[in-house]
Amino acid sequence: MDNLKTFVYGIIGGICISIGGCAFLSLENKIAGAIFFVVGLFTICTFGFNLFTGKVCYALQNDAKYVGFLGLVWLGNLIGCLLTGGLLLATRSGAALYEKAAGMAQVKLGDSLISVFILAVFCNMLIYIAVEGFKSIPHDLGKYLALFFGVTVFILCGFEHCVANMFYLTVAKAWSGKAVIFIIVNSLGNAVGGILLHNLKLKFAKA
Repeated sequence: MDNLKTFVYGIIGGICISIGGCAFLSLENKIAGAIFFVVGLFTICTFGFNLFTGKVCYALQNDAKYVGFLGLVWLGNLIGCLLTGGLLLATRSGAALYEKAAGMAQVKLGDSLISVFILAVFCNMLIYIAVEGFKSIPHDLGKYLALFFGVTVFILCGFEHCVANMFYLTVAKAWSGKAVIFIIVNSLGNAVGGILLHNLKLKFAKA
């Protein structure tokens, strides 16, 4: 049951990020799109759903079973994005979403893997700020400001979020062997960024 819940909550997490991605693609103004993308992480943190980029930050503080947990979350996120993206393509909004996502996918897949990795590291530093801020800041305003700034800044900076990209690639109909490698490198970069910042925080908090 625990594994099933982990997986289902991962699927829901993928759906939530996809809805945020849909909002971003639907708005011409990039700042407005970044603001409304926040709905994805807001929902995940508020209701306790699973998102790979948030959970991976705490990998070194858990035992070996946590690797399996992260794998289920990642797979659930992917399925949630595939489902949401596929369903949206079947609606009247599909053509406009496809056009916007296709341009993004072309840029992302045309980038070098080292660039993708670096952009992913910085992305998850911001996701860690958002998630850890939500968990640890004692007052509500601070919690939600952490989510707001963590998400909007990574989008405005063009940093790479693996789950958001799962959605964008689906809507762009851009899945390929190259896209799979892109997502794997993106996921590894996200893992490094989140783990690095969390463990630096722990190390110097104790100093």
